Amino acid sequence: QVQLVESGGGLVQAGGSLRLSCAASGSIFSINAMGWYRQAPGKQRELVATITSGGSTNYADSMKGRFTISRDNAKNTVYLQMNSLKPEDTAVYYCKGNLVVTSPVYRYLEVWGQGTLVTVSS
Repeated sequence: QVQLVESGGGLVQAGGSLRLSCAASGSIFSINAMGWYRQAPGKQRELVATITSGGSTNYADSMKGRFTISRDNAKNTVYLQMNSLKPEDTAVYYCKGNLVVTSPVYRYLEVWGQGTLVTVSS
């Protein structure tokens, strides 16, 4: 069983910071790209940032300069440092990983976490 578990969400005032974590566990051979996405109430899920296994990053325009994605390959964990948070950043944040898993056979697998709620008050 392969899963991604997010943590670090919560309530923060506008201008504050939060750091989200997403840890992958299970029968994992390797992890390729990982990413963070978010879904605000009544809106579609949108890209926040992605990072490749080599560390190349990509951000949505509205997050550039405020959010930083990073990963620790030894821990199978990806992070999202969020600074200068705004009320419009309020959303459920989801982690996604493109994995190579070993059970029941070697195969590519896209896995989503369950999400963590970030609420930014004004």
